[in-house]
Amino acid sequence: IGNLTNLTYLWLFDNQLTGSISPEIGNLTNLMDLWLYDNQLTGSIPSEIGNLTNLTWLSLSFNELTGSIPSEIGNLDSLTWLSLYGNQLTGEIPSEIGNLIDLESLWLCCNNFDGEIPPAIGNLTNLIELALHENQLTGTIPSEIWNLTNLIKLYLSGNELTGEIPPEIGNLTNLAELYLGDNQLTGSIPPEIGNLTNLERINLWSNQLAGSIPSEIGDLINLTLLSLTSNELTGSIP
Repeated sequence: IGNLTNLTYLWLFDNQLTGSISPEIGNLTNLMDLWLYDNQLTGSIPSEIGNLTNLTWLSLSFNELTGSIPSEIGNLDSLTWLSLYGNQLTGEIPSEIGNLIDLESLWLCCNNFDGEIPPAIGNLTNLIELALHENQLTGTIPSEIWNLTNLIKLYLSGNELTGEIPPEIGNLTNLAELYLGDNQLTGSIPPEIGNLTNLERINLWSNQLAGSIPSEIGDLINLTLLSLTSNELTGSIP
């Protein structure tokens, strides 16, 4: 396949392909779309993928890929969509991902990533969707995430994140979906959450949040889902 150097689109998704991703894929330097999702591909992501600097869409989701994300992924600075959802990838999320400043969607969920969320994600100011849920991420949510004011979907649930939800969450006024459940977050729910008037879904369940439910939650008139279950909240329902 490495001989097809004029290819701009390679779509092999939704099959039953097995084996590894050939490193010769790095020869296809004119590629704009590489969609290999929903197969049974194994092995690691070849570092040669970093040669594909014209890529705008890369989806390797729903395979059985292992190993870490190669740092060369940071070369793909034309990407607007990166999805590695639903594999068996491990290691830390490389800080080089912060080079992808045109990204609008970043889906790294449902893998086995560990370590902290790299602050360099805060460089991705065009992000609309950030999905890191169902991994083994630790540490606090980096403050840089609260500057991603174009976010509509923020999914960080199902990790081992600690620390408090800061008042700066009120900056994300475009958010429609906020999922922070099933972590180890502490402190109270900041009243600034009432600024997020576009919110339709909030999931803060299964943390260690304490204090009262802020009355400002009543400003979120577009909510269809509010889950605060399995915390340590006190006081009355406002």
